[in-house]
Parts: sequence; structure tokens; C-alpha cells
Amino acid sequence: MQNLPDLNQLREIVIGAAREELLPRFTKVEHSHKADGSLLTEADLAAQHRIQSALHQRWPEVAFLGEEMDESEQNALMADTSQPLWVLDPLDGTSNFAAGLPFFSTSLALLYQGEIVLGIVYDPIRDECFSASKGSGAHLNGQALGRHRPQGPLKQGIGLVDFKRLPPELATRLVCDLPYSSQRSLGSVALDWCWVAAGRCHAYLHGKQKLWDYGAGYLILCETGGHSCTLDGEQVFRPSLEPRSAVASLEHNLFEEWCQFLRIPR
Repeated sequence: MQNLPDLNQLREIVIGAAREELLPRFTKVEHSHKADGSLLTEADLAAQHRIQSALHQRWPEVAFLGEEMDESEQNALMADTSQPLWVLDPLDGTSNFAAGLPFFSTSLALLYQGEIVLGIVYDPIRDECFSASKGSGAHLNGQALGRHRPQGPLKQGIGLVDFKRLPPELATRLVCDLPYSSQRSLGSVALDWCWVAAGRCHAYLHGKQKLWDYGAGYLILCETGGHSCTLDGEQVFRPSLEPRSAVASLEHNLFEEWCQFLRIPR
């Protein structure tokens, strides 16, 4: 594609859908379980339909992959690397949403030629819109991200860790040999990445997340100058639906200390 879609127009689409499809349903909808055991609500489907329709109307040449699509459709879309592709999670943090916990988001990324080139994550509860364009930096509500104060050592930091998807031995070691000052698990992968990019959490670890979970947030952290890898020391992003582990930090020295504790090959 010759020109990337306009970020301002994308923000309008994502923010409008989250405000008008998610918030009115928050604490008011029932949920069901998908085949993989994860939750699905009416809000997921309504937000995905609205965003997909708006994107197709403005950029009909760009294909669309949503979390709530059939897996065979998703695989077919990922197999065609010649076309630009939207990747949407209409409601990241569905478990929180269904339980009435006010921490969830909408995440939209654009893939082109094997790279993530645009990303938007919107938190409708706090009215915070994180966005990034490849090579042009990342922003929060229009203000540049990355102007953070220097961080101290890992022992003084906050660890943002999802324990349930980690290898049991690693999870046990994190509990018994606490490497950070305190630990959180918030429940929205997309916002996890953004909060690390904003310096709100310092050492991030997640054992298994999918492209629609991490795509936009990954670009946002990269564009702030942050650092990440998998537990195997590989780049987190791959243009595939294969779940990926994620280790991240905003500051280089803290990231290296975190990787050393996790015994990640460097």
C-alpha cells in the first residue's frame, strides 16, 4: 500500500466503538464460553462488527482478521502475506469485563509485508488511547511516550506477571525468589504492553499470548524504545497465529537484569 491509513481516523473508529459498544454493556451482559474455554460476550461481537464495517468502508483494500472469526478464516488470512491485514481484538480482557473489573481494552494493529506498521490500544474506562506508527514514535492521548525518568534496579520495580501460563518451575521460582518489589496481574495483554511503555510497570512476563492480544502493544513499546523477547530469546512478533511468550521492559539495563533472572539465552 502506498500510504498508511490515517491514525486520527483510526482512533475515531476504535474509540467510538469502545465507548458506544463496550461501555453501555459493561456489567450488563451475560457471557458464554468458546471452544477453547475463553469467554465471549455480546460486546465482543458488537464491537468487532462495528469496527470491521468502518474499516472496510474507508479502506476496502485491506483484509480483516478479528479474534472472534472462525479459526479456518484466520489461518487463510495469515497465509496470504501479500496483502495488508487488520488484526483486531475487540475486547481484550473479556474475563475482567464479564466480572465487572474495570480493566479491558480494544486493540487494533495493521500488518504489512510481514511487519506491524500501525497500532492502537484504547482503554475506555480511563479514556486513554495509546497509538504508534512504525518509525514515528508512540503516543498516549496525543502526548509522546518514552520521556520517562530513569528506573532503578529490578529489585525496586513492579513486576507485571501472568502466572497461569508459565512453566510451573519458573512460576515457583518467581514466588520463592522474588526478584522485584511487588507483582501485579491485570488481565489485558494489550494494556500490559502499553503500561510497560508508559513506565507504570517495570518487568513484564506472559507465557502465552496471541497476535491480536499483543500486536498493537508490541509496536507501541518498540516505538518508545522499549525492549522485549520471548522466553527462548527470540523476537516476540511473528506474522503467525502461534501463541508467543513475552518478556519486556522499558529500560535496557532493567531488561537485561530481568532476562538474566529468567535465564533467557542472550
